[in-house]
Amino acid sequence: MDWVVFVVAGAAVLAGALGVILSTHPVHSALMLVMTLFGVAVLFVAQQAHFLAAVQIIVYAGAIVVLFLFVIMLLGVDRSENVSSEPLVGQRPVAYLAGIGVIAAIFLLARTAWVSGAASVAGAADGPGSNVEKLARSLFTRYLLAFEMTSVLLVIAVVGAVVLARHSPSGGVRGSEDAG
Repeated sequence: MDWVVFVVAGAAVLAGALGVILSTHPVHSALMLVMTLFGVAVLFVAQQAHFLAAVQIIVYAGAIVVLFLFVIMLLGVDRSENVSSEPLVGQRPVAYLAGIGVIAAIFLLARTAWVSGAASVAGAADGPGSNVEKLARSLFTRYLLAFEMTSVLLVIAVVGAVVLARHSPSGGVRGSEDAG
């Protein structure tokens, strides 16, 4: 039975990943990403990693992909754009240089030796209680400020996307009448 679950979930992950890449419509691509994330969650459950499966569904499939769908639908990226005109002259060479710099940094960091076995700043992972309980205690006590700052940042991003995508009564996007 484990083999059947693995094969079915693996096929769903591969089909979803191919759908993300090959889909021409952005909403269909985002829905294929949801299918991929659900398949990965099933694989986590098969490995007895229930917390990771729940996080996979709640955080990734439930929040981030929904944000992607909201932004896709609000901004109307299904319209065709003229990609031959470049509004910011020189942005492509700067992007290429930045990409080369990131790749160089990855290779440079991959060559260095990483220290492992250092003492944890949040306490030992062994002892009584489940890992989920220890993670929750650490997250909601020691790292509560960072956790809340991340949630506020996500809310600001959603509000910003809605404000930027809001259409004026004249039919155009708000802010475009000021630019002209």
